[in-house]
Amino acid sequence: MAVDFKTFISVVPHVAAVRKPVLIRGRHGVGKSCVVYQFADAAGIPVVERRASQMTEGDLLGLPSTDGAVTTWNPPEWFKTACDTAVILFLDEVDRATPEVRQGIFELTDSRKLAGFALHPETLIFAAVNGGEHGEQYQVGEMDPAELDRWTVFDVEPTVEDWLGWAKDNVNEVIWDFINQNHNHLEHGDDFEPNKVYPSRRSWDRLSECLVGAGLLEEGADLSVVYNLTNAFVGFEAAVSFRDFIETYERQVTVEMILDDGKIDKTSDFGINEHSALVEKMEAVESFKERLTDGQVQNLADYFLTLPSEVAMKLWTVLGQGEIENTVALHQATGSDGQAVSAYIVELLTGEEA
Repeated sequence: MAVDFKTFISVVPHVAAVRKPVLIRGRHGVGKSCVVYQFADAAGIPVVERRASQMTEGDLLGLPSTDGAVTTWNPPEWFKTACDTAVILFLDEVDRATPEVRQGIFELTDSRKLAGFALHPETLIFAAVNGGEHGEQYQVGEMDPAELDRWTVFDVEPTVEDWLGWAKDNVNEVIWDFINQNHNHLEHGDDFEPNKVYPSRRSWDRLSECLVGAGLLEEGADLSVVYNLTNAFVGFEAAVSFRDFIETYERQVTVEMILDDGKIDKTSDFGINEHSALVEKMEAVESFKERLTDGQVQNLADYFLTLPSEVAMKLWTVLGQGEIENTVALHQATGSDGQAVSAYIVELLTGEEA
């Protein structure tokens, strides 16, 4: 059974506590490496990363030396670090490694030793592969039962919300808004056609870095260049949708427009989907984590009173996840037209006017 990243982060500390090796399996570009670094950051442990697919036996074991009577091994620097210091030893692409390297990793996961050198007692072993149920789509070696038995195996299938939560601090707002409103373009979930470019969580991150670095998400940017770059990173279908989205982006309504500027009229032609997307963005950027000003409460009240019932209740739930005084203030607020928010809430809950 696959788990999302929120579940993985909540469960994996129990595995780490007893120093058992962790294997993360999933499709390419879903954020397997990122979640390792996220866990490491939360635990305050540095990461030593190596791509097993690029390693030779010498890269793994080190080089021998002899005094004429006894041969000893000199471990590579990265492994000596993992022996001398508490780190997360992250071995990526293990299922693309040579059989000889995988045999060495087998010993490492089984005994926490390699060529006579033992890992630091607090060092953790993590690995990532593209195998599992998606393995037939990749040029990887299958891991046999004895090999898998040495690992604690997590098949990961992160949610869109996992990515949006991470991306709010890591990708450009325009791309975040696009994915928030077009979940289907985040990644390709079906089988892959050979040689065709598909979107992935990683490719959107790379595209964001490229477009921001080139200044192509600023006003007046050449949309044909944006389209061609997007096509190169995430493929034709996503590129067409993203180009169309950018053409109308200046007309998009932001959280700041509602809370700070009170531009409620900008949402007058919104349907449920557009309102829901805006509320989801309020949740993602934690708009209610801090106490709202009186003006922001008034603007929020005016917006709240325009919402369809299901979206209004969603906003009420999101509000309750933040500073409690914001919930109290909105409940006591009155819209600019004189309608009490509390009365509208009663109407939403009971279906009857207060």
